[in-house]
Amino acid sequence: MFKVSVLVWIMLGTTLAGVSLIVVLMVPSVAADAIRNIPYAVAVGFALAMPLSYLVARQINGERGVSKA
Repeated sequence: MFKVSVLVWIMLGTTLAGVSLIVVLMVPSVAADAIRNIPYAVAVGFALAMPLSYLVARQINGERGVSKA
């Protein structure tokens, strides 16, 4: 499951980083200081993608947290 999670994280992290970059550039109050806010936004996008990629990988593998006794 770790390999699937890493592959999903690469795709999801890039997407979320791009979305957060666009948000920084589109919101006027944040875009005024974009040179400082862009690295933070991209880092938050990548960090947010880590737990989300784990959840997606669990769904792909079919593990729902139910014990298989």
